[in-house]
Amino acid sequence: MNKISFTPYTLGSLPLSNRIVMSPMTRSRAINNTPNQLMATYYEQRAEAGLIITEGVSPSPNGLGYARIPGLFSNKQVEGWKLTTQAVHSKGGKIFAQLMHTGRVGHALNLPTGARIVAPSAIAAKGQMWTDKEGMKDHPLPQELSGTELIDTKNEFVQAARNAILAGFDGIELHGANGYLLEQFLSPHSNIRTDIYGGSIENRSRFVLEVAKEVSAAIGKDKVGIRLSPFGIFNDMPDYPEVAATYTYLAEELNKIDIAYIHLVDHSSGGAPEVPLSIKQTIRKKFKNTLILSGGYTLARAEEDLSSDFADLIAFGKPFITNPDLVDRLQKNLSLNIKLDANTLYSADAKGYTDYPVYQNELINA
Repeated sequence: MNKISFTPYTLGSLPLSNRIVMSPMTRSRAINNTPNQLMATYYEQRAEAGLIITEGVSPSPNGLGYARIPGLFSNKQVEGWKLTTQAVHSKGGKIFAQLMHTGRVGHALNLPTGARIVAPSAIAAKGQMWTDKEGMKDHPLPQELSGTELIDTKNEFVQAARNAILAGFDGIELHGANGYLLEQFLSPHSNIRTDIYGGSIENRSRFVLEVAKEVSAAIGKDKVGIRLSPFGIFNDMPDYPEVAATYTYLAEELNKIDIAYIHLVDHSSGGAPEVPLSIKQTIRKKFKNTLILSGGYTLARAEEDLSSDFADLIAFGKPFITNPDLVDRLQKNLSLNIKLDANTLYSADAKGYTDYPVYQNELINA
């Protein structure tokens, strides 16, 4: 019997060949923040996934907090991304660009000339950031976005979404997780604003919802998803009492906007607190469109959650790094290559990026 993971699914109006999603994963190969042929090869190798969600792509020079992450705000970047979208589509794959503004998580040494580290409030994140020029550096104190700058930042998301469609992407995912700009607005630890974007749950959610609404109006709501990580602690995002209420409200409001999907990530397999089952159940109940779940999944667990209608799609992350043919291996019950070279996760070249073998070559080289 064919497992449900390998059956077709329609995401919004987009037909997917299977229900396995490749999670967004930062890989830092975009020299000068511009997508290139090496990146196109990497995504093409993994085009068997029902849906690929790219690594975080900045909608703004201000959002390029990490070394060598790509953007989608210049003509050169749009042209660079066409290499990837054409390669994935040539193999029958579908691909969304994840729009990730890093906000306070970054360093000036990683930004282009004239760009700034900005955030909802002038509160520095604990921890350090790698810079190619000077190695590890403390996160700096960000500049608080003014009212005018908030509008400009929303417009950057909208233009980046339009650029994604121009570049050939099938849609975009807003990165509202992992402590980046959108989540920085949600948390009272990083957002202490006293205007309409701070204070209550409704106010702290306002920027995220406005971005989702305006991006949907620009490219079509069926081409928009969002990634959320309730109870995630990555990038100095401590727990707060209103977490459950915040994400319940978000699910209700995102359902009204009618975006294509919510991508809910549970980082507990990596040591973060587990997302309570009750939160997942609430989001599933409140949000009527597609729900993608991710976080340490095996095929057996994916089948369980898909078969019970707890999720519509399941995203896999690290297994896709070491197994470009992950879908084929899972479907045929072939052994997985699990030896991950952590030293090459964020390096600049092909090693540990496009050189992991497919199953047949692995046998030949054994």
